[in-house]
Amino acid sequence: MIQRMLLNETSYFGPGAIEKIPDEVREHCWQKALIVTDRDLIRLGVAARVTHILDENKIKYSLFDDIHQNPSIENVQHGVQTYHFVKADCMIAIGGGSVMDTAKAIGIIANNPDYDDVLSLEGRPLTLNQAVPIVAVPTTAGTAAEVTTSYTITDVKNRRKIVCNDPHNIPVVAIVDPDMMAGMPKDLTVATGMDALTHAIEGYISKGAWPMSDIFTLKAVELIGRSLRKAALENDPEARSSMALGQHLAGMGYSNAGRGVVHSLAHAVGGVYGTSHGLTNGVILPWAMEFNAECTGEKYRDIAKAMGVHGTANMSPEEYRRAAVDAVRQLGADLGVPANLGALGVKAEDVPFLAQQAMSDVCTADNPREASQAELEELLKAML
Repeated sequence: MIQRMLLNETSYFGPGAIEKIPDEVREHCWQKALIVTDRDLIRLGVAARVTHILDENKIKYSLFDDIHQNPSIENVQHGVQTYHFVKADCMIAIGGGSVMDTAKAIGIIANNPDYDDVLSLEGRPLTLNQAVPIVAVPTTAGTAAEVTTSYTITDVKNRRKIVCNDPHNIPVVAIVDPDMMAGMPKDLTVATGMDALTHAIEGYISKGAWPMSDIFTLKAVELIGRSLRKAALENDPEARSSMALGQHLAGMGYSNAGRGVVHSLAHAVGGVYGTSHGLTNGVILPWAMEFNAECTGEKYRDIAKAMGVHGTANMSPEEYRRAAVDAVRQLGADLGVPANLGALGVKAEDVPFLAQQAMSDVCTADNPREASQAELEELLKAML
């Protein structure tokens, strides 16, 4: 079987990495950037850390900040209009997953105008042209959108999220600077960190996982498992740096291996209830791990060990699978992640619609256990 590994062109890591942005702009001969960010990051002065560097280097830019927590079709279309209006030739995306996803969609449509309805990008669209070049500067340690081929946009009218996987949208440059993440509040650190752990675990057990993707995803489980508590509860700088690297590795792995029903269910819940994607993943993850356990070979042994469980070498499959699930569930409990979807407001009457949406989600196809709509309904009911 022929396997493919698709990564971005260049990544920078470490405190002060944002200083490399002018070098990349000049090297690529870009003339004007559209800064894609959100209003909170402007208000808090986070985006200004980058724009100050651009000002010092006399690099031209315009701002676009019309982005919601769950970015909508209208946000994307407004962004495309702005990109063309200001005559930019690149984008610098500063923010978390919502910002990155919006920038990716803008970049694809700007160079592939046949997809300007946004809805036609769902799944694996047959776009012809590379997206507008993006320099991605994550401010959260979670989505890894700076290195992945996927993005998610909300179809508000139909209460659903559309998931798009397109190798043409991967950012050209990733700037992973833990200083840009240092001010994240606890709740955001938890939500994005659980998102990253979900990427790592789902990527590791996905149908599309293979030895090279496993290198990234398993190391990500280890880094996140040992660092997320300190990053969230103590704002520890070393833990922040480990989380920044861990989430990036998780993205490199899952983007080339796939995800599973944690994500497809979280997309469905988020589309209906507008919940935080990362927090929703964190709620669902241990339940879905139980659902998938018998279809994962010995991989839960590796996950349990990476999560800090001792004595896994001498455990039976039932024991190490339980240990892996328990370790993930305990991490969530320590961080205040709700134990069930009922705590997020999910209602029993919506279960059939949520399961239907999850079945049509592109992530479900990569789940290690074949799932029917009836089985997903039962899983959702168990989580209420």
